[in-house]
Amino acid sequence: MLLLSTLNRFDSTVQLLTVVLVFIFVLVLAYFATRLTAGVQKSRLAGSNVEILETYRIAPNKYIQVVRIGENYFAYVVCKDTITLLGELTKDDISKFSSTKVASTMNLNFKEIFDKFKKQ
Repeated sequence: MLLLSTLNRFDSTVQLLTVVLVFIFVLVLAYFATRLTAGVQKSRLAGSNVEILETYRIAPNKYIQVVRIGENYFAYVVCKDTITLLGELTKDDISKFSSTKVASTMNLNFKEIFDKFKKQ
């Protein structure tokens, strides 16, 4: 009876370790599959002349997007089923918001941001 109880505990431990190892293997496999997919998508979009510069949500399924197509800039409203052109923007309009907002956030590291939140 004691031998059977010890055997069941050993068997349960082996099953638990097997499940943990299979879980870790699936996580590693998912990580590399995601990296591979991201690399393929990145190389596909690298030579593209279309770039979404900014997206602003105005309703649950409606967004305003600023898009660069070649050397021209456009503002679009993107809905669930439709895309509507708002108008063409000049390069001066684009540089006003992108240079100030992006430059201020790119120079901060995580420690500075975390310290700022701790002070609040």
